[in-house]
Amino acid sequence: MSEPVSQARRALNQTPADRLVIGVGEVLGRSYGITDVELYQVDYRLAELLPLGDGEPIDSPGHPAWRAFDHQSPILTDGNGWFPVTMRGERRGVLCLSPVPDDPDVVAALAEISTALAHEVAAVSAGTDVYRAARRSQRLTLAAEMQWDLLPGRSRIRPSFSLAGQLEPAYTVRGDSFDWSDNGERLWLATINGTGEGVAASLLTSLATHALRNARRAGLSLADQAALADQAIYDLYRGEQHLSALLMELDLRSGTMAVVDAGSPRLVLLRGGEVTEQPLEAQFPLGMFEATDYHEQKFPLERDDRLFVVSDGVLEATGQHMRYGETALDRFLRRTGPMAPLDAVRSLIGDLRAFVAGDLVDDAVVVCLDWYGPQP
Repeated sequence: MSEPVSQARRALNQTPADRLVIGVGEVLGRSYGITDVELYQVDYRLAELLPLGDGEPIDSPGHPAWRAFDHQSPILTDGNGWFPVTMRGERRGVLCLSPVPDDPDVVAALAEISTALAHEVAAVSAGTDVYRAARRSQRLTLAAEMQWDLLPGRSRIRPSFSLAGQLEPAYTVRGDSFDWSDNGERLWLATINGTGEGVAASLLTSLATHALRNARRAGLSLADQAALADQAIYDLYRGEQHLSALLMELDLRSGTMAVVDAGSPRLVLLRGGEVTEQPLEAQFPLGMFEATDYHEQKFPLERDDRLFVVSDGVLEATGQHMRYGETALDRFLRRTGPMAPLDAVRSLIGDLRAFVAGDLVDDAVVVCLDWYGPQP
């Protein structure tokens, strides 16, 4: 590790949480003569890169900032350097530096520092609102604030898989959500198709999410996780409120997928360029009845399979008297093959907005999982 990188890491560890960019900028100024430093974070809609300081938002797809964000590699142009601010596949934005010498060693060091900044922003965000507040181009509704705080992130990468998810409409989302976790041997993924309106819908989804996490962290099987969440919801609402969920557990050593379909969103498989709906055994939604007995079904994944989970808000979105799920979804999913999961999710949401000619009326959640195969 070069000395400037070490100095930048120390500065990030020692600088107050709200001054991370300033602290790292001072190191870059001394080490490389860089005078301008700005962090641009991607907004909740994945549509704009918003400055932490006083700069202008960047929404032009061809802008070097978006090229760095999309391709996850540094972009140098006119003395400016744009560096991805990403940790473990979670794309937070880009760091703009100027002037940047066209020196491969310097560029490599700056890329490493940008990654360190991403880790530190993630570490401090629970204790400051500075970075969350700067990520929004408009005010979130209370329900949306609750939903976004539930999420584990928006993208995740390991050698054996890559996944991403998105909620829409991002600033007013209500009950739809997703959750994931992995321990190096298994990946758990839950996608929730919420019901109701406003804060009431968010409270129901929050209860289900925390119940599923509680069961998962206790080491319960996938079916028992569903049963515990089902009982938690039923005990509170006595069947008057319930929600649909798809629970998935992927064995990272074998590629075997276990699934519990609790009235779930749709699961679509993209394999070899062909799109097929994965047949699932429908079971009751969570909280509909007391003491529902859930069970798992299993199927194998093949190397380079891609799975999409889409909620009713995607399937039933209507444009020109046609439903997206009936006329456009499969066609578009085929086109996502070369895209990374986050790009596929973002493009699908963009296509959906174009289909309905505006913002979505209903909540929508899209999750994309790529399986690369067991790793040695």
